[in-house]
Amino acid sequence: MIGDTKTPEEITQSISAAFDSVGLINNVIQGLSMTEALLEDKKSTVERNIGHLKIMMGKDWFVSGSTSTQRSKINKSITSGSAYIA
Repeated sequence: MIGDTKTPEEITQSISAAFDSVGLINNVIQGLSMTEALLEDKKSTVERNIGHLKIMMGKDWFVSGSTSTQRSKINKSITSGSAYIA
């Protein structure tokens, strides 16, 4: 993408922010029984974070700046989060 050049520090910060989404998705999925309203709120939160991860994984600088282990964890979170909200 033109104009989407990032410094190594910005890449590291973006990867760290992506793992905030990974942690949130994993914590919600592992959560205890919830009321229907709370469940819908949690599903909405997971859906937004999945969207964030998908956007980041679509950026060349993000993918090339992350390790294969990080990409694997992000993709696993996207998959498990998607199953959770289905």
